[in-house]
Amino acid sequence: MKPKLKSAFKQEMQLAKCLFKSRDYSQCFKHLERAHVLGQSYYIPHILSHYWMFRVGLKQRNSREILGQLLRILGSAGSLVGWIPIGNTGGANVSPFKPMTIPSDLKKYFDE
Repeated sequence: MKPKLKSAFKQEMQLAKCLFKSRDYSQCFKHLERAHVLGQSYYIPHILSHYWMFRVGLKQRNSREILGQLLRILGSAGSLVGWIPIGNTGGANVSPFKPMTIPSDLKKYFDE
């Protein structure tokens, strides 16, 4: 992972973890989605974003999110072989196969 991309991923994860700790799960999830977009091409960051989404699902008692994240954790192996839907935010509210537009403020990390 290139340094600027790694730094941006870590920043999104750190914000998400702070929001998780303060029980602001909806804002936490938004940062986890951004972290997912940044890290989905790399196995460990990909797994981490889904693991934390799973934890948010548990806290919110959202069975759809819990099940969706368990399946996505297994499916994260796609990043090992280079198969990922670019820009996908990773939540259970979207198909795990759907490519999505990368937010404009995150595109610069992919242009390095």
